[in-house]
Amino acid sequence: TSVTYDDVHIDFTWEEWTLLDHSQKNLYKDVMQETYRNLTAIGYSWEDHNIEEHCQCSGRHGRQERTHNREKPYKCDQCDKDFSIQITLQIHKRIHAGEKPYKCNQCGKAFLLGTFLQRHERTHTVEKPYKCNQCDKAFSRVCHLQRHKRTHTGEKPYKCNQCGKGFLQNFNLQVHKRTHSGEKPYKCNQCDKAFSRVSHLQIHKRTHTGEKPYKCNQCDKAFSRVSVLQKHKRTHTREKPYKCNQCDKAFLQHNSLQIHERTHSREKPYKCNQCDKAFSQHNSLQIHERTHSGEKPYKCNQCDKAFSGHSNLQMHKRSHSREKPYKCNQCEKAFSQHSHLQIHRRTHSGEKPYKCNQCEKAFSQNNSLQIHRRTHSGEKPYKCNQCEKAFSQHNSLQIHRRTHTGEKPYNCNQCGKAFSGLSNLHTHRRIHSGEKPY
Repeated sequence: TSVTYDDVHIDFTWEEWTLLDHSQKNLYKDVMQETYRNLTAIGYSWEDHNIEEHCQCSGRHGRQERTHNREKPYKCDQCDKDFSIQITLQIHKRIHAGEKPYKCNQCGKAFLLGTFLQRHERTHTVEKPYKCNQCDKAFSRVCHLQRHKRTHTGEKPYKCNQCGKGFLQNFNLQVHKRTHSGEKPYKCNQCDKAFSRVSHLQIHKRTHTGEKPYKCNQCDKAFSRVSVLQKHKRTHTREKPYKCNQCDKAFLQHNSLQIHERTHSREKPYKCNQCDKAFSQHNSLQIHERTHSGEKPYKCNQCDKAFSGHSNLQMHKRSHSREKPYKCNQCEKAFSQHSHLQIHRRTHSGEKPYKCNQCEKAFSQNNSLQIHRRTHSGEKPYKCNQCEKAFSQHNSLQIHRRTHTGEKPYNCNQCGKAFSGLSNLHTHRRIHSGEKPY
């Protein structure tokens, strides 16, 4: 079991504090300072805790002083850690033994120390005596109130001496400094990957264990990260909190909004270093780079086809399962891909968001706009490798190739005639139907 701050922190009420004599108070301060140092030494991250504010909370009855060069005669016989005070060793041994002698009589949770139990009991009584005088939020601890007040004042007392960024809490500054130094002190003992934050290491370890501790209470799906669970919950509530200030489109996730905003700015920050193509999304660049390397890491376990992108594999799998999970809520047509549903919806709305900047023609699909632009530029990128004829559209090249191969895949179901192009079959059918559209 991983050690948390609450497993080792000791807090006194004011009444308890006044009962201690001077030497006991000094002993308490020494124990807690050593506890903080020991947690830091074993790689504990203070991401959810500001060490200075903890000292104010636990030692608010007197200023804590650091002790240096203290002898550590008490040694743990299980992990060889040394301690200067016997009580610290006794508390530490409970971590190995899993001993938690203080139990909550309401929910059965157990704790290392009585003070931890007292703090936990507040979650049942909802005792929050410390209130903010600006928004009426209440807190169970005064240091949490102090931290909260900075959200009103905008105070960011902890500043980076390299870039000037300010932070609400010291631990945020310490984590930020690693972006300058490149320091990654937390290493995975299974694959040697390293991380700048211990929480990132903990999340990464779940890729090895398969652990998914965060469960959705509506559909029982489980996730390895709480942030992913929160995003997932929006699929149930349909909440889209991230809105574009140019077209009022809304998104489930912030990064989806950022990607969308590039459709307005036309920003493409991700460039290929082999052909100078640029992309608005990093994963699009990664997939593109595989066209140069030929890498296709995603394989179908039913037909052994391989793909350069994971999403392409997922789409392909639906050709086996015939699954069409994306349904139109106006006509109940179903599609295997979400993008196909979006395009289909425009047949109902009449929306044509892709406009030509030369003649103002508008299109419902981006690829239709790209094809149209070639009528202005004269570009014909699709070349026949047998006669070097060139075409502006790929399907035109496919039809042309059949003049070389003699292939005629489109058959008339009335007379059996075959044609190389679908449009030729449609024209022929009018002979049978007598239709004269022109």
